[in-house]
Amino acid sequence: MHTHKGIPVSPGIAIAPAFVLDPDRLRVSRRPVPEKRVPAELKALEDALAASIAEVEELRRGTEDILGAELAKIFSFHLGMLADPHLTGQFRHAIERDHVNAAYAVYAVLKRLADTFLNHKDRYFRERVSDIYDLQRRILGHLTGGVDGGLASIEHPCVLIARDLTPSQTAALDKSKVRALATDYGGRTSHTAILAHALGIPAIVGLEDATRRINTGDPLIVDGHRGFLVADPDAAQLLEYRQEIEHIQDLATQRRALRDLPAQTRDGTDIELHGNIEFPTEIAEALDNGAQGIGLYRTEFLYLASDHEPSEDEQYEAYRQAIRNLDGKPLTIRTLDLGADKLTHSGLAGEDHDERNPFLGCRSIRLCLQNLPMFKTQLRAILRASAEGPVRIMFPLISQIMELRQAKMVLGDVREDLEEEGVAVAANIPVGMMIEVPSAALQARSFADEVDFFSIGTNDLIQYTLAVDRGNERIASLYSAAHPALIGLLKEVIRTADRTDTTVSLCGEMAGQPEFTMLLLGLGLRRFSMTPPAIPEVKSVIRAVSVEQCRRLARKVAGLDTDREVLNYLRDELGRIMPDAFDGRSIGY
Repeated sequence: MHTHKGIPVSPGIAIAPAFVLDPDRLRVSRRPVPEKRVPAELKALEDALAASIAEVEELRRGTEDILGAELAKIFSFHLGMLADPHLTGQFRHAIERDHVNAAYAVYAVLKRLADTFLNHKDRYFRERVSDIYDLQRRILGHLTGGVDGGLASIEHPCVLIARDLTPSQTAALDKSKVRALATDYGGRTSHTAILAHALGIPAIVGLEDATRRINTGDPLIVDGHRGFLVADPDAAQLLEYRQEIEHIQDLATQRRALRDLPAQTRDGTDIELHGNIEFPTEIAEALDNGAQGIGLYRTEFLYLASDHEPSEDEQYEAYRQAIRNLDGKPLTIRTLDLGADKLTHSGLAGEDHDERNPFLGCRSIRLCLQNLPMFKTQLRAILRASAEGPVRIMFPLISQIMELRQAKMVLGDVREDLEEEGVAVAANIPVGMMIEVPSAALQARSFADEVDFFSIGTNDLIQYTLAVDRGNERIASLYSAAHPALIGLLKEVIRTADRTDTTVSLCGEMAGQPEFTMLLLGLGLRRFSMTPPAIPEVKSVIRAVSVEQCRRLARKVAGLDTDREVLNYLRDELGRIMPDAFDGRSIGY
């Protein structure tokens, strides 16, 4: 048994044999072309480019019909490259100058470009390599009579293993055969990762050497929750994961049974459960799981799925679609929460964007306040969409009062501009902030005077409080939502919100982990926002306990000194109340 750790980008678990995609299928031989054949090769190139553009346009429309307009924008990058005279000119130049066949000209030029992107210091460019290979594969397919990359030969259910998958390959996967995918390359924001998540295919990227270590036919387990790829699993591990799959199926049954029941404790306290989404198309799943609204709409994927900064109208359409999909339920929109390292392609980061520590650098609200045209464009789109239904605006990574005041001032200016233009805007739009750095948590009393609501982002709050990079495998064990210091901060923020009559919710991963539900209720939290599939299980915990039970549990936790003690106690208590909660099936939760 061998376990490989990668980056989880799409949740879910799959057990199936491996299908390793041959990484060398695209090698093209250089073939000399006599002078008289050059016009024919140029004509073949033009036909292949035209056919590729038509094909990508069709794929873009199909993706828009299935996954929505935002994800379809991924293929704008491909269309832009196919229409780029500088790139296509290099193809023609190679044919005319070097007298080589069109297929080799395309292969050589795009391979050179892919190598340049792969070696670029900026992650955005490195994660676009798969897009370049996508174009290469597509154009060569028209020039050589078809290059399917081996996907057409998949006949049985499998886990697809590849160095990387192009967005076109990912969008076209047959989910009845490809149960999960794992790649050597890629990151959380690569187009392949975004598409896999939207398609609901369990996926892990960044495994580095899976294609070298795994052979076609090897039995595999893909754990898309934690990023584990298990090769040749033993009987105990297979049993554990099969139980987890049964557990997920049980959750689907619970979802149907619990969807229309109130999230109410045994002693009658109502709790609000909301969903976290990246795309408007995910709203249907959230509502189907019983969400009472959307507590976190991550708007950065509008930027990551496009090859350009989204226009005001493009953003407006996405926000309006989300509001309409909710049919009167509230939508909380978080403004752009990205670092300069992710926005190089848009020109927003400036020339000197390479930061030594981007997590402590120019990101989120800091980046927005340094790029006011971009920030105002997003705020205009949100305010315009607010006329369609209930919207709340939330600013991320606020660390000091002046940042919040500046952001609110910009929002006020944008509202005035729209009103002067005669554009309809909702009269009352609640404005809130994320509590995800210790300074904001410790100053919650001061911030309460400035906002309508708090949303606690525990993913970053844990990272900043404990000084632990959550993406660093060497210190991953130190990253814990059960740390007493974090629990102390949560207690103070929730208590402050209660005393100042400020609405407070929690939207980090902790909200969707049932072992923490009783603790959060005991601390006074009454509003949770989580990934939609987690809602039924959290609701089942809420309906099984009383507030007084939870308060007693929270008081006991306050006297514990280590995260291990806290986590063990929480699990023991939940297991006592709900015996099936942790019968060996806590993988990924």
